[in-house]
Order: sequence, then C-alpha cells, then structure tokens
Amino acid sequence: MKKIAILQSNYIPWKGYFDMIDQVDVFVIYDEVQYTKNDWRNRNIIKTPKGTEWLTIAVRQESLSQRICDTKVTLSNWNVKHLRSLQTNYGKAPFFKQYFEEISEAYLSITSPYLSEINVSLIKKMNTILGIGTTIIDSRELALEGGKTERLVDAVLKLGGNCYLSGPAGQAYIDVALFNDKGIEVEWMDYSNYAEYPQLHPPFVHGVSILDLLFNAGAEGFRNRHDAPSERVKLL
Repeated sequence: MKKIAILQSNYIPWKGYFDMIDQVDVFVIYDEVQYTKNDWRNRNIIKTPKGTEWLTIAVRQESLSQRICDTKVTLSNWNVKHLRSLQTNYGKAPFFKQYFEEISEAYLSITSPYLSEINVSLIKKMNTILGIGTTIIDSRELALEGGKTERLVDAVLKLGGNCYLSGPAGQAYIDVALFNDKGIEVEWMDYSNYAEYPQLHPPFVHGVSILDLLFNAGAEGFRNRHDAPSERVKLL
C-alpha cells in the first residue's frame, strides 16, 4: 500500500502534523490554495511562564484570493525575534541546549520572503531531527486538475498511491466516493491518543508547536508520542 497525505504548510506545526507526515509515503504541500488569515499558516503556539503565546510571522495579504505560495513576510528579522522568544521561554527545558544550535542555524539560513518556502524549510528540518524520512513534494509539481476533492484524488493517482490519509476535519467536505471509484482507500487521522510529556509551565497543553515537545522531551518524546497504538478509521 502506498499512502499519501496532502496539507497546507503550517509554521512550526504541532506534533499531530508531523505524526501525519510520519504515517505516509509521500506528503504533499498544498499551498496553491487561498491564504487564510488568523490560521496556522504563519503562526503557532508556544508555552511561556504566563501561559500559551502566539509566535507569529507578519505577512502581507493584498487580496482575499491570494494563495499561500504567493504570500510574503513583511519583516526581514522575524527569525531573529522568534529565536529570542524561544530562548527566553525554553532556555531551561531539558533538551534545549541539545537542539537549539541546530534550530538556530535553520532559522538564520532562511532568506526567502515567501511564507510557504519558510514553512517547508522548517518542516523539513524538523523531519530530519525527528527521524522522519517521508518524501515531501510541492503540489504544483503535479499540475492538479478538477474540483476540491477531484484534485486530491488526482494527486494520489499521479503519485501512484492507493490510500489517502486525511485529518479528521476532512470528513466535513471530502467526497469519499470519488476516491473509492478510483480504487483509493481513505483513512482519517486520530489525534486522541497522544501521551503527555514533561512540559515547562503547567498545566499541560497538547496543541502547541513541535518545538515544545523537542525542547522538553527530545526526538525520543516524538517517537513515544502515543499512549497506545494509533488507529485509523477506514472508509472502504
């Protein structure tokens, strides 16, 4: 079975995003769609002594139809500011010193003004640190055709896949029959069985950036992320 997942890029996403990448053979970055304001594309959550806090990349949105891949950042030194925030809030975390230099190099090596390229660069770096070997490609390489679900089906077929893994929110809009008609199984991610890990600044919060897990529990914490074997719900 060859499994494919397709998602928009997020800025330093949470562990569930990387869990999905780890579950598939090919992960498609689908950033040729509309940029959505106040979403996960340009921001994510970290823990601080005062509670959770957004770490945000300021971007320029010139029209409602603007695509994620066309969205540009407005400040050139955003990466330096974010590194300072990470150092301030995670400097005392058990694995901070082990990973911060590598994370800093990844941040400071970014020169692109495009949000999508920034996100993908950091996602690939995190994959390397976490030991995830999944192939990542840009959806624009596939020249996708059709409507919303048809384009997803088209991507899976062009990649030689026979299983599509979706986030649970996809159940609200994905037409599963279109996949099944092409001999493709559909599975839904299950985010309900994640284990807690030692985390600075309690109470514990699951939905924070992967950097929180990395600095607090290391790459081993990601490998031990489930309380029990993860299950998928298949629609045949």
